[in-house]
Amino acid sequence: MGIGFSSPVVRLTHVSKTYYRDRQPVPVLENITLTVESGHYLALMGPSGSGKSTLLNLMAGIDRPTAGRVEVALQDLGSMPDRELAAFRARNIGFIFQLYNLIPVLTAYENVELPLLLTRLSGKERAKHVMTALDVVGLTDRKDHYPRQLSGGQEQRVAIARAIVSDPTLLLADEPTGDLDKKSEEEVLVLLRRLNQEFKKTIVMVTHDPKASATANRIIHLEKGVLVAAPE
Repeated sequence: MGIGFSSPVVRLTHVSKTYYRDRQPVPVLENITLTVESGHYLALMGPSGSGKSTLLNLMAGIDRPTAGRVEVALQDLGSMPDRELAAFRARNIGFIFQLYNLIPVLTAYENVELPLLLTRLSGKERAKHVMTALDVVGLTDRKDHYPRQLSGGQEQRVAIARAIVSDPTLLLADEPTGDLDKKSEEEVLVLLRRLNQEFKKTIVMVTHDPKASATANRIIHLEKGVLVAAPE
């Protein structure tokens, strides 16, 4: 695993996002300016409908801003052509979903390998990356298991291995403990803390859970699409 990125990993400048419903504008984010420095672990909190997941999707390049600028690793995501953006995301952004998003017919190993199939790595090089990622999450002994043969906590750890297998610059997590029991939640939070502290991964996590947010070294709050607090 790499040691991070020297400049601010995320820089949002006057970012707004509006969707349309029957031609009626529905503003979701309004004039968000935010910087996430390399190696920081940021928790993004707020009530349902506050725009947290939308903001995370903009950082991931899954969505594009209506106005403003979204930079990740010094690249303006909003101005990138789709193909270039997809390649950039594969190299630089790992995404952890609440419901894991594993493919049921693939083993843990094959699920983790998926992002690497978009790269030019050889089969031998891919295998080394996959086994390293599975080792980090403590699941090398489950590499041949299918998702249905794993607990929820183990599925999420496979999903985390998939997110880190390409050694991304930025790790994004959308309610990563929201579907887990207490024991599995603690295991995942310990793992995220380790990725930040030991492997120097820059992490932005959306969460409703104060226990999860307490593992971060910075917390910000969104309410009705507006950044209402950004304590250092």
